[in-house]
Amino acid sequence: MITEKEYSERVGNLHRKKYAQFFTPDIISDFMANWIVTQPQEQIEVLDPAFGLGVFCRSLLKLNSNIKVTGYDIDDKILKAAKENFHTMTDVVSIQKQDYLTSAWKKKYDGIICNPPYLKFHDYDNSRYIPEINSRLGTKLNGFTNIYTLFLLKSISLLKKGGRLAFIIPSEFLNSDYGVEVKRSLLKSKALRHIIIVDFTENAFNDALTTASILLCENSDSTESVHFSTTKDVTRLEECLHENKEYKTTDLDANIKWRLYYEDSQAKQYKHLVPFRTFAKVSRGIATGANNYFTFKRSKLDEFNINSHCIYPCICHAKDVDTSIFSFEDFQYLSDSDKNVYLFNGQADEHSASVREYIKIGEQHNIDKRYLTQSRSPWYSIENRVPSPIWVSVFNRNGLRFVRNEANVRNLTTFHCVYNIGIIETNILFAYLLTKVAKEIFLDNSRQYGNGLVKFEPNDLNKGLAVDLTLLTEKEKKYILRIYDLIRINKKHDKRFIDLLDEFFLKKYTGKTYDIDSMSLALDTISKGNRQITFSVKPQPRKPTQLNLHKLLQLHTENIDKQTTIH
Repeated sequence: MITEKEYSERVGNLHRKKYAQFFTPDIISDFMANWIVTQPQEQIEVLDPAFGLGVFCRSLLKLNSNIKVTGYDIDDKILKAAKENFHTMTDVVSIQKQDYLTSAWKKKYDGIICNPPYLKFHDYDNSRYIPEINSRLGTKLNGFTNIYTLFLLKSISLLKKGGRLAFIIPSEFLNSDYGVEVKRSLLKSKALRHIIIVDFTENAFNDALTTASILLCENSDSTESVHFSTTKDVTRLEECLHENKEYKTTDLDANIKWRLYYEDSQAKQYKHLVPFRTFAKVSRGIATGANNYFTFKRSKLDEFNINSHCIYPCICHAKDVDTSIFSFEDFQYLSDSDKNVYLFNGQADEHSASVREYIKIGEQHNIDKRYLTQSRSPWYSIENRVPSPIWVSVFNRNGLRFVRNEANVRNLTTFHCVYNIGIIETNILFAYLLTKVAKEIFLDNSRQYGNGLVKFEPNDLNKGLAVDLTLLTEKEKKYILRIYDLIRINKKHDKRFIDLLDEFFLKKYTGKTYDIDSMSLALDTISKGNRQITFSVKPQPRKPTQLNLHKLLQLHTENIDKQTTIH
């Protein structure tokens, strides 16, 4: 028997990554097989559309030796190993080299069990598979749909009447935009019975960055409800079948994030909530398509003799920003330290000999033929995205991270851009965003991955909620701005001031009693003692060039979009 561990060591991680091979633990496989096998002696036909080494087949045969199992896979290496594992059982186990998504649709099965490949939309031929699924099932899946959901929807359509399905897949689709149509199709099928979320602190796939969800389905009209469970312990999966939240199928809304059905809302304790887009619009950062080519540090500017008309000051890595307020001095320090903080825009001065030479170098290395660059005209131009007054991190494990961009520089996709639309002063908006209150409320609209990793797409924040900042009185605004000034002064020593903001917003928007005058007096005391705080000063590195940063920043902020309010 070739085990998953032996196979992984034999083929290496690159091969497994290519075919998205993440093996299911036996304890989960046995649980899923139990859902499929309802009668231990009944002869049934079961399909595994992504057979791998046959972990599900082993679990099924432990329960019922009369089962006939058909397995599909497209990887020759894993097929060879699987056939070795089951070479004495060819009468009950049929393993075929077959692309499941292009295989026959007529054959129906009593059971389907699967851990499908986890490939994002840009890692497989979505232009081929998605139209086929849409045509067959009448769905309207878009090009951002991940492949595992295609396996799921096709499999549900191949169940016999009374047939059962068990899938283990990432829970991402439950709370993503592309998942809306997937959920709509699940509800339409009337087959969905139970969703078990393996809590994001427990990574069921060990080496895969994802949160697991186990879907149990049955092709039967006898039940009109869906159960949701969460667990941090995969040894308690059976208990989830009895400890769960139940909803009528007709009460489930495919258009919302389904975490609201299996997790307690973080926002429910707060009053006077409004959509965050009331105050701001969130957009992704600049995507270059080839960061190594388009990003520069000072020494690289010298090497290629690129003039200032063709470069934007730009934050390229989130790790370079280690404070909540990013100033011009912070940018200057990064530049003087020879960090990548410049962005090349060849279109700005195409007649420069050095620019033409650098463009030629890009074409020699096929930079112009990459996915994003080949869609731009000319390919060496950069999308026109003005500096945003606030940045927000994309991925995080410790809550959302907001940064005030006082340096007024651009940013790559390492941050999202938060543009104030002018309803509230930017510094007040930012002060609120620093609080635990804001981060807790946003969490309802997040996407959770493995090992506690949380992700927000721009629309997750745009559609998220925030407290209604228009209810602030003038005294309260003044109090918030005073705290913001203290945070600016202290930067890395700002926790106690953020705690004051948290206390204020928590009391005001949960209906607790508070006295803004007393809070202000307490702040006076803290402000007077603030002069005793000492600060660490960054060492000043040697400046390798005479680049005039003040002039450069002025050059690239003169034409900021007049419709964007930046205080």
